[in-house]
Formats: sequence, structure tokens, C-alpha cells
Amino acid sequence: MTRILLLSDTHGHMDDTILKYAAKADEIWHAGDIGSLEVTDALAALKPLRAVYGNIDNHLIQQEFPLDQRFMCEGVDVWMTHIGGYPGRYNFRIRDLIREKPPRLFVCGHSHILKVMWDKKLGLLHMNPGACGRLGMHQVRTMLQFVIEGGEIKNLEVIEMGKR
Repeated sequence: MTRILLLSDTHGHMDDTILKYAAKADEIWHAGDIGSLEVTDALAALKPLRAVYGNIDNHLIQQEFPLDQRFMCEGVDVWMTHIGGYPGRYNFRIRDLIREKPPRLFVCGHSHILKVMWDKKLGLLHMNPGACGRLGMHQVRTMLQFVIEGGEIKNLEVIEMGKR
């Protein structure tokens, strides 16, 4: 069993609420627009971290983290990127790749809109945790936590952290 904290779009913001949830996870996944290596340093000091860079991230962050990560977690094929779109409207950069070999779990950020939805056509679960930073058009700061166990994704919870 692996407890995941999924966040995105910190834009350089870190606070005690994020760190409190991070400390309870087994792994932390950051889906881009990190904003500062201080954010990922604080998270990685607590638990293993997987992250991708986003469109606002500078060359230092881009040297530290990839544009895409594809990995296995507890038997679940995961693909994480920052600008990914959503079922029926995937980003042009990944559209053909995701159709050729769809993951079981597709994670992205960028929109600042919390969205979890099933892609029936490709048989994958799409997750966007919204944004937990203070910059952007979102009204409420959000993250997701869930468990991957025995090839199943379960116990999904939305974490709302108040207004930005």
C-alpha cells in the first residue's frame, strides 16, 4: 500500500498545511509549476518525491525534474506531466502517445481546476489536483490524496485548504 499526496501549481508557495499532509504520505507527487526549488526541497526532506516541471519553471527546475514521468506504483502504470489536457481533449504534444499506450493513471496540472474523471475510451483515470499555491485564477487551494494498493487506486480524498 502506498499513500500518495498529489499537488500541483505551488508557484513557489509552501506552508504548514501542505507539509502536514506531506508528512502523512508515503510518496509526494508534484505535477508541475513548482516555482522554486525550495518547494521541492521541503517536500523531499519529508518523503520520496516525484515531480515534473511546468511552463513557469525556470532552467534550474527543468534541470532537476523532467517534463514527463512515466513509472509504476504498486502495479499501476502512471504518467505525470504538467500540461496534459483531459479526456477527449488531451494536449497535442501527448495525444497520439497516450492513445498508443495509455497509462492506468494520467496525472497533470496547469489548469488550476481540480478534476478527476474516467476516460472510458482509453480505460484510464485522469487526475488534476487543482492548485495549492496562491497565484492563479483558482478560488480554493486544493490537493488530492489517495492510496494505490494491489493495482487499485482507492480512498481518493480532496483536500481543500481555503481561499488563495
